[in-house]
Amino acid sequence: MSFLSFFQAAFSTPLGGLVVAATLGVLFVNGWTDAPNAIAAGISTHAFTMRQGILLATLMNILGAAACLFFGKQVAKTVFDLGAFPKGAAGSLALAAAMLAVILWAILAWRFGIPTSESHALMAGLMGAALALRAGGISLIALFRVLLGMVLSSAAGCLGGWVFTKLFLKKERSPALWRGGQILSAALMAFAHGAQDAPKFASVLILGSTLWGGTEGFSLPLWMLLLSGAVMGLGTLLGGGRIIRKVGSEMVHISQREGFAADLAGTLSLLFSTLQGMPVSTTHVKTCALMGAAMGAGEDHIDQKIALSMGAMWLLTFPFCGLLGFLLTKFFLIF
Repeated sequence: MSFLSFFQAAFSTPLGGLVVAATLGVLFVNGWTDAPNAIAAGISTHAFTMRQGILLATLMNILGAAACLFFGKQVAKTVFDLGAFPKGAAGSLALAAAMLAVILWAILAWRFGIPTSESHALMAGLMGAALALRAGGISLIALFRVLLGMVLSSAAGCLGGWVFTKLFLKKERSPALWRGGQILSAALMAFAHGAQDAPKFASVLILGSTLWGGTEGFSLPLWMLLLSGAVMGLGTLLGGGRIIRKVGSEMVHISQREGFAADLAGTLSLLFSTLQGMPVSTTHVKTCALMGAAMGAGEDHIDQKIALSMGAMWLLTFPFCGLLGFLLTKFFLIF
C-alpha cells in the first residue's frame, strides 16, 4: 500500500482518521519520553551537548527505522498479532482507545520526570482494549514473547553494563578515546531504538488499515517505517531534556568509560531482541544498563530513591495501561 492510498483510505472515515492521529500521537510521545534514554549517558558525561545528542538521536532513530525493514519485521508481527480486533467501528474505537491510554500514561510519567516504556504501555493498552470487546482476545504466544523479552532484555542490559565496565576498568585509555567510543555507542543505541520501536507502532497503523478495509493481512512498507522514525525524531527534538536529566544525571553518576559500557550493553541487548522478534523497552534496557555500569564501577553511584520510583512506575505500566485501555474502550463503545 502506498503512502497516498493509505491516508486516503484512513481519512475516508472519521474513525480511521482518529486511529491514525492517535497512533502518530503515541509515536511523538515515544520520541519525547523514550528515545532520549538512548543519549542520556553521553549528555551527562559531556561526551556531547544536549543539542548535539538530540540531533544524533533523531537521525539515528530514522536510520534504525529504515533498517528494521530487513531485520525487524517479526517485532511488528508480534504486536500485530497481540490483540484480536474486529473490523468496523468497534475495532477502530478500541484501537484508538488503546493509543489514548498510552498517551495519557506517558504524559503522567513525563510530568514527574520518570522514564517509562511506551512499548509496554502500547502492548498493555492493546490487550486491555481487545479484552473489552466481546469478540476480542489476546494471543498467548505473542504475550509470552512480550513478557520473555521484557525480563531477558532488562537482565541482559544490567549484566552487560556491569561486565563491560569491569573489563574497561582494566584498560587505561586516553579521555578522547572514551569520549569517541561513547559518541559511537550512543549513535548505535539510538539506531537500535529506532529499529525496535518503529515497527511496533507501524504495526498499529497496519492493524488499523485492516479494520477500515485499506489492506488485508500484514505488510510492512518502508514509507511507514520512515514515517514512524521521523515522528519519533520530532518528539525528541521538541522535548526530551527532563528525561535525559533524570536518567543520565540524577539516577546515576558515571564517567565516559561507564557511559560507553552502558550504551554498548544496551545496544547489544536491543539488537538481539529485535533479531529474535521480541518487543522490548529501550527505557528498561538502557536504565538497567546504566545501573549495571554504575555497580560495576564499584562505588555508590546510584540514587536508590530515583531507581525505586522508576521500578514502581514500570511495575504499574502493564496493569494501569491495560485497565485504562479496557475502560476507555468501554466508554467509547457507549457512544
